[in-house]
Amino acid sequence: MKLTIGFSPCPNDTFIFEALVNKKIDTEGLDFDIVMEDVETLNQWALQGKLNISKISYGVLPLLTNHYDLLDPGGALGQGVGPLLISNSTHNKSGKPLEECLIAIPGKNTTAHLLFSLAFPGARNKKFMGFSAIEDAILTGKVDCGVIIHENRFTYEQKGLVKLADLGEFWEKETGYPIPLGGIVIQKNIESGIGKKTAALIRQSIAYAYGKYPVLPEFVKNNSQEMEEKVMRQHIDLYVNNYSVSLGKDGRQAIRKLISIYSGLNGIDPAPSVHFIS
Repeated sequence: MKLTIGFSPCPNDTFIFEALVNKKIDTEGLDFDIVMEDVETLNQWALQGKLNISKISYGVLPLLTNHYDLLDPGGALGQGVGPLLISNSTHNKSGKPLEECLIAIPGKNTTAHLLFSLAFPGARNKKFMGFSAIEDAILTGKVDCGVIIHENRFTYEQKGLVKLADLGEFWEKETGYPIPLGGIVIQKNIESGIGKKTAALIRQSIAYAYGKYPVLPEFVKNNSQEMEEKVMRQHIDLYVNNYSVSLGKDGRQAIRKLISIYSGLNGIDPAPSVHFIS
């Protein structure tokens, strides 16, 4: 059986899926057509039902629960891994109220946007753009501030940018749960046994990757946008963890809490219910 699967070129995703999509493990009769795109593109495609299996931001999950189930492994949750609100040092010293700032956000349906809206409900002057363009937009004055995700959290200080707020830290203090960043969804019309097999294969793929680590396969390095290997490993160490193997009770509670908050912010009653596949 052939399935389409989408994930980002970021090291955490390529690290998780490399053995699966390159058949370094026995895929038990499943074949995967790979598409690699930024997470906001994948979010939009998930809203359109374009791929059988896809990485998505948890921020868009409440809009997908009628058509997709959530696989237990493969995602990104954790402590101290959240998006950061940053600016340049000049803006930081100006004292301009955030409500008057133009703020770059890495996609409307991203978890980063949801966390920013939760932390700063009065800041509504937003510009949505790809996450990799946000640092340059701040440096060139196209925006006042920006929310960064992924590897940018390791490099922003090198460019003279400064942190205004840690949105993940805000979430953790408010809820007591790990931060749900991104997960793997599978279309509901796919037979449940295939979903369970896919979940098991993702766990095997992660185990295979860790069996070779810290050596990085060419698949990871070639898709990492010229990132230094040190930064690739920082990225993997931060975003691939026990929650990537299994959400566990607190991971599932964190996701339900995020859906509840999303529903409250957007006037959805009752909150959507998500079905987990282990």
